[in-house]
Amino acid sequence: MNPDFLLFILIGCNVLISLKGFYDSNFFRQNEFHIGSIRDGQQFRMISSAFLHVDIAHLAFNMIALYSFAPIITHFMGNFSFLIIYFGSLIFGSVLTLAMHKDQYQYRAVGASGAVTGIIYAAILIFPGLEVNIMFIPIPINGLVFGLLYLLYSIYGMKAKNDNIGHTAHFGGAIGGFAITLLKRPDLFTVEPFTIIILAIPIIIMFVMAKMGKF
Repeated sequence: MNPDFLLFILIGCNVLISLKGFYDSNFFRQNEFHIGSIRDGQQFRMISSAFLHVDIAHLAFNMIALYSFAPIITHFMGNFSFLIIYFGSLIFGSVLTLAMHKDQYQYRAVGASGAVTGIIYAAILIFPGLEVNIMFIPIPINGLVFGLLYLLYSIYGMKAKNDNIGHTAHFGGAIGGFAITLLKRPDLFTVEPFTIIILAIPIIIMFVMAKMGKF
């Protein structure tokens, strides 16, 4: 299958389901990530919520990021690995969010950010020299530097809890992309040991802080 075709199908699903949610509040509420409902048996929300978005800007940001980084995965690892990393990261993000917020019954979240972050981190592992272009920043940022700073910012966001961004899902997605890529490409331990060590540092910090009850 043409890798672009597969990517367009995935983007199309996100767009169509998100548009449905924009205009149907009942559909949105029935499929969003909601701790109370998930703990009441509606585990499907851990998947369905990743195809909903808050607004057009939220949807566009995630889909542009997916479109930009996914070709690296499909080119170097193939379509099947791309899907495994995408949905594996999605699940990692949802599971970590549930674990970290299990007692916050009113916690709600939507978006493909966990899955997309997993794709971004898989791409950085495979090609750490890639350059990331961010709006309003005139120069590209090295992929490895971006990955490290993004994870550290996610830890800060999880700790501060002063915005509505699902930092926990981002972090879980990054862990998923990181772990699944290394399982499928163990040669990276030899080829890119420095990259692996750098990206592992904030992951270790997060788990130590969680163990100490800092979140």
